[in-house]
Formats: sequence, C-alpha cells, structure tokens
Amino acid sequence: MASKKQESAEVDEKFLTCAICMLHFRDPRILPCLHTFCKQCLQEWATKQQPLECPTCHKRVSLSEQSVGRLMSNYYVNKLLDFAAVKKGAEPGVPCQVCEGKEGGSRVWCVQCAVLLCESCTNTHRKFPAMRGHQIVTKENLEASEGVPSNFQRKAFCPKHEQQVLSFYCEPCQTLVCVDCTVVDHRRSDQHNPVDIVAVAERKKQDLQELLLKVEPREKVVRATLSKVETEILELPTMAEAAIEKATEYFDELIALIQDRKEEVVKEIGSSLKRVGACLDTQKEAMEFELTGLIMASEFCKQALEHRSDVHVIEVEGQVRQRVEELLTTPTDLTARPSHVVFSEGTAVEELRDAVGQAGFVQVKVKVDASKCSLDIKPVVVECRNVSLFSTIDRNGRLCSVPKDDITALLTDPLGRAVPTQLQQKGKGLWEISYTPEVTGNHRLEVKVNGMSVAGSPYDVIVEIRDTPVLTIGGEGGGEVELSCPSDVAVDMDGNIAVLEAGNRRVQIVDSMTGQSLRCFLLDGEDSFGIDTDSSGQFLVTSENMFSAGKQAVFVYSKEGKLTRTVKPDCLQHATGVAVLKDGRMVVADNRQMSCLLLQHDGSHIRDIGKGQLQNPWFIAVDESRDLLFVTDTAAHKVFVFDLEGKLKFSFGKFGESDGEFNRPSGMTLDPAGSIIVADLNNRRLQEFRPDGTYLRTVAAVQAGSPAGIAMTPDGHIAVACFSGHCVELYRYM
Repeated sequence: MASKKQESAEVDEKFLTCAICMLHFRDPRILPCLHTFCKQCLQEWATKQQPLECPTCHKRVSLSEQSVGRLMSNYYVNKLLDFAAVKKGAEPGVPCQVCEGKEGGSRVWCVQCAVLLCESCTNTHRKFPAMRGHQIVTKENLEASEGVPSNFQRKAFCPKHEQQVLSFYCEPCQTLVCVDCTVVDHRRSDQHNPVDIVAVAERKKQDLQELLLKVEPREKVVRATLSKVETEILELPTMAEAAIEKATEYFDELIALIQDRKEEVVKEIGSSLKRVGACLDTQKEAMEFELTGLIMASEFCKQALEHRSDVHVIEVEGQVRQRVEELLTTPTDLTARPSHVVFSEGTAVEELRDAVGQAGFVQVKVKVDASKCSLDIKPVVVECRNVSLFSTIDRNGRLCSVPKDDITALLTDPLGRAVPTQLQQKGKGLWEISYTPEVTGNHRLEVKVNGMSVAGSPYDVIVEIRDTPVLTIGGEGGGEVELSCPSDVAVDMDGNIAVLEAGNRRVQIVDSMTGQSLRCFLLDGEDSFGIDTDSSGQFLVTSENMFSAGKQAVFVYSKEGKLTRTVKPDCLQHATGVAVLKDGRMVVADNRQMSCLLLQHDGSHIRDIGKGQLQNPWFIAVDESRDLLFVTDTAAHKVFVFDLEGKLKFSFGKFGESDGEFNRPSGMTLDPAGSIIVADLNNRRLQEFRPDGTYLRTVAAVQAGSPAGIAMTPDGHIAVACFSGHCVELYRYM
C-alpha cells in the first residue's frame, strides 16, 4: 500500500522504479506476491528462470512468457507515473508528445491518452468526436489540488472493444466487461450476470478494509519487532565488546590464579629445599661425629691387639669397652630422611585441559522481553522462607536464559525497609526469588530485567500471620473439591496431594498449587485410615474394620486409581498408618496389637516393631537414610523412634500443652534435613522437632478441627488433613 509521501506532489522515484531494469515502470504488472515489475522485464525473466522467483521477496511463481500478459496492471503506479509526467510537462521547454514541438506555453495532460499536449494539439484533440469525453488536466488543475487528484487516473478500456470503457463486472466469470460485452459475450443469463462496476467496487472496498484490519495488527507487531531487531543489530558490537571484556576478565582471573599457584609452588619448593637441606646437614654432622668415634675405637682396638702387651691389654680393655658401649647405646639415627624435593602434578594436565575446556562458554541468546516476563507470587507467611517463581521470556513468548546479574529483585516492607532477597536459577528461564519477611502487611516486590521493570512490577505481596493457612481445600460434601472426614494425605509423583476421605470412601487428587480437583477414585475397603505412595507412584491404602479382624487389608491402586492388588496379611488385626520403603517393603501400624508390622511386598511378615513399648500406634514415617522408623502413640502422647531391626532408639514428648508436649499426637512427616513435624490433635497445632527429638518451634496453629495425617509438598508446604473440619489446610513451612 502506498504511503502519504507517495501520494504527495513529490513522488518517490524509488517507488516508480522497476527493481529489474532500474528504470521507470513500463506497463507495470503485479505478481501474486503483490510486487510490481515491468511487463517486458517479467517476460524476459520468465524465459531465463522457471519457476520464476520474485526478485524482491523470492517467492516462487509458475509463470510463462505468455501468461505475463494476463497479470493485473498496477493502476496506482500508472497513475503516479502519469502524475510525474504531468509535473515534468509543466516545466518550460518540454516538447508536445503529439507534434513534438517546443513552442512556448504550458502543456496539458490527457488522462485517457496518457500524453502531453501543446495548446494547438489540445484544440485539435477536442474536435475529434471520440475524444470529446477525455479528461484534460492543466497546470492550474495541479496547482489547485494537494498531491495527486483523486480523479487523476486513466480509464480502463475493454480489450475486445477498445473504444469502450470497462463499466460492468460479470460475477460468474469474475471479469470486467464493457457495455458491448453485456450485449454480446456476457448477456444476462444463468451463466452471466453483469452488474454495475460501482456497486461491485464498493463491496470490494469493504473486503479490502476487512483485510486491512487483519493486516494492520500484524504489521504493527512486525514493525515494532523489526525496530527492536535493528536496535539489537546496532547494539551487537557493544554487546560483543562487553562479552569480550567479561571473558577477558574471567580468563585473566584464571591465569592470575594459575600464576599465583605457580609462585606458591615455586616458593614452597625453595622452602622445602632449605628445610630438607638443613635436616640432611644435621644428620650428616651427627653421622660424621659417630663415625669418628667408631673409627678411633676400632683403631685403638686394633693397635692393642697388634702391638700392646698383655698387661696393657688388660688395663685398657675396660676403658675401650666403656667407650664402645657408649657409642653403640647412643647411635645416630640412620633412618632415611626426606632427601628429594620433587614436583607432583596433582591434577594431571589432561584432566586440567578438560576442565579448562569447560571454563567459560559462549551463548547466543534471544533477548529477554521484560514486558512478557511473569512472576507467580504464592501466599506469604511472616517469619518463614517464602518463594516466588519468576520466568524470563523472550519476545517470541519462550523461556530464555539470562545472566543472573541481569535480574534484580527488591522487596520492601510496609515501612519502606528493604527485605533481603535471594535469587536462584531452577532451570532454563525459571528462577526462585526467596525472602523471609519479619513483619505482616502489604510489601512491595519490584523485579527488573536489564534495568527494565517486568510486566506488573512492582507487585503487592501480602504477608500474613504464621497461623494463616496459605490454601484451604474442600468443605463438607461429596462433590468435586468437597471432602468428608479426610483422615490422611500423601503427595504423588507429580507433586499433587492425594486426600484419603473416610466419609466418602474415596481418594481425591488435588492440585497442591490451586486446590483444584484433578481426579478421584472409590475405595474397596471399609473404614480406610492411612495412605502412602510407593516408588512407582502407586497408592497404598490401609483398611481398618473395627468389627472384623478377618477383613484387614492394604489395598494397592495404580496412579489412575485402578485396584492392582490386595494385600491381606494374616498377622494384621487393626491397620492404621502405613509407610512404604523404597524396596517395596511396608510398615503398617496395628493399634490392636500395639505394634508396627514390617511386611514384605506380598504382605508376608518380617518382624514386629515396638511390641511391649507402644500402646496405641497411629501414624508412622520412615527415614531410610538413617534407618529409622517414627511412630506417634496417642495413648502415650509420645513419638517413638525405632531402627528397622526393631530396636528402640529414643522417644520424645509427654502429655501437656506446652512446647514439645502433646495431647494425642497424630500425623507426622519429615523434612529434607531430617527434622520431624508432628500434628498435635487436641492441641490443634503443628510442632517441629530436631532429628534427635529436641523441640524446635511451633510451625502453625491449625485453624480447622482435628488435624490428622500430614504430608510435605515439594514447594515446602505442609498439607494437613482436618478430619472434623472436612478440609485440607496448607501451611507454609520452608
């Protein structure tokens, strides 16, 4: 589409120039890609190349030399060419294009004939009857109009009836026709329907307007992106210089480290040389002193034996013996001393070469678009480590890597004080922004990439009291996301929460981030109590039938909720909590037998754990890294800790409501560091203990009633099954 500038009085020469011959267009024709070239140029081009490739956009077009003539003429370019000719013709000295005379006076332009006429030829032109309707444009007409006049265009004539203007459109044939054609070749019938060209043109204009509305948004995006790309091209040398500078600094630092190490080693060799030399000199001096004494004693003995009399031998033998014994009882240490100073490579050159090969790498990255970056702020709790997830996204909407130094995150509390933040990369384009606010209230988090604020920044961060659940799932009922008497929870392999509902006799899988129900499946047992997942993602559910010991079982369900097998150990009497080991073995609490049962994958009995020590075991947790089993006992108001061989290691807790005390401890889970989190049923709270059972803190006061089973989600929340509250509450832990 032509711009305003192209319709101005000063027509852009480039717009009127054919890209093939580099001259003004001669009979301009439009290719399907909407680029325009001279008809003759296209005919010549078609003889050289098939399929023809547009010289401008390289789109391929199947076009023969003959079919060039059937391409549409570019009327708009013709109009501009005519206008340019008229502008030039208005200048003095331009010859008439009919008589070729250069007599004085201005020239006029016949729009239909597309020629410049002098005054004499104009008068003659008007006398011909066939030309009386031709539009004549004078110099005064041009000066009176701004730009190209709207009516300044050649009339289109019928190729069959050359004196007739194309004024009708045959819709079935989709062809422009003249009035003669409507009588001869396109008479109105079932095959032809010629209509006035004005009505059709109006409809086509509306179609073009709709197309324009579709094109303009894309054009705007492409234009803006092109501007960014052009800016990036200009910035590229600067960025390369910065990268070279950074790489130079990095490798200079490595070289400096190597050089410093070299100097340290050379200095150490010199020090070792002095130390070993002094040691050897001392040893040498002692040996020489001893050797002198031994030689003298040896020579004295030889002389006495060879040259002394018996009397003299008897007299000196005692003195010689004393000296020899003295030399032999205090000998010089002849043990080998360090006598070589050598250099050992430590890290072999080949290994170091491999390591150096990994030192620094060049990445060609798509530039991050701050307007497309996103921040996911999760519920925030005071005095706890909270995490917001930040995604760096390029202009194509894809996650992209950026240097850590390019991202800044500033959190301020309600008084405007800065709260320390930490930034950690979790994957390509994925970052964790962590912080521990010390006060409640509305905080502000400002995030920037390359100094530009990301979309939505600064963000409002509402910090709530520690006992406020960050998410409450459910409410009494049997519908989707409704719960009835949830007794236990587990976290599946996807990080979702599996809720065991004793009231609805089902397991419902919910999203730990949103609380939305994902799926559910019905249970086969009665009075289900505990749930856990094995290493393959299957769910194990205990069934405690209080009226029949023969129906105790552990039901195993697939990830989709299909019952895969039923384990019915003969030794099981009243199953409560369950925990699955990595090798498939399981531990089941049995409060009728007042012990825990370690079972094989098939349910065969391995051993009892805690018999004679436990009174009413409920929930259990296993720390396989330390070979420990943790059991809550609601009757003893304690947590017992055994090894998997059944030996009691220690216990902690007692009845009460003070810190570290329990009133019926229930659910239990372990954090990655080995700390123990215990739900306190009647005190309605969560308490954290160190791995040795020492009280650490109260994590939260549970808002809903009867906290039972608990589990820790991958993002550091504790999910609490609230039995009488008919919900699951999530509390911030890490």
